[in-house]
Amino acid sequence: MIKLIEAGAPVQAVINYYGEDEDTFTGYYVEEGNTIKTARDLIGRKIAVNTLGAHHEAVITTHLKNGGLTPEEIKQVQLVVVPPNETEVALRKKQVDVGTLGGVLQDRALAEGGISALFTDIGVIGGPFDAGQYVLRKDFLEKNPKTSRTVVTGVAKAIEWERTTPREQVIAMFEEIIAKRDRNESTEALKYWKSVGVASPGGRIQDQDFTRWADYLKSAGIIDGDLDTNKLYTNEFNLLETSASASSSRGQK
Repeated sequence: MIKLIEAGAPVQAVINYYGEDEDTFTGYYVEEGNTIKTARDLIGRKIAVNTLGAHHEAVITTHLKNGGLTPEEIKQVQLVVVPPNETEVALRKKQVDVGTLGGVLQDRALAEGGISALFTDIGVIGGPFDAGQYVLRKDFLEKNPKTSRTVVTGVAKAIEWERTTPREQVIAMFEEIIAKRDRNESTEALKYWKSVGVASPGGRIQDQDFTRWADYLKSAGIIDGDLDTNKLYTNEFNLLETSASASSSRGQK
């Protein structure tokens, strides 16, 4: 999202929609018995990621840097784009040395056995933390403030409900929604749901949601100086009142 705005895209973040906590996180997995044990062991190896230049690359780069690798050594760790649904197979077939897995795909792979996490994003960054935002075009926000508030606040209410409702009730609601949609969908994957992952009440955005990536962004040449968080996001359209938001007016006009 930062890269979009730094490149001139006329958008603004309006709500956090995913994040990491002790229940919901991304792991970077190796096959058990693999000789890879440390960050330095990753030199010359292949890591499967869902896309380049985003969350996974930032976490991996930070892990390698924390492990003492130089910029030149970090370049020798090859990131390979693999569709998430195919990552486990690529890892088990030894097409890659490390596979990036999260959510249901992670739980299914762990249930199959034979793999373990070399590191996790919450272990590298610390947590819990929010990791991604919904964005809307600025001209849409200006022309459609009521609709924007309805959408953002609706998402905020859903997030807060998931954050504060017992897991069994959330899964039951998901099952009800899927049944009502009548799309011949399976509810099998719902048993793996653990948490919404969003750390902030109602998904409200904070400066730290962006500044935590500053070192990576600078090392990657995406930004030169400090981040101007004022142009990145607004909480103006999130009208959900929470204990956290009541004490802060950040992002309000």
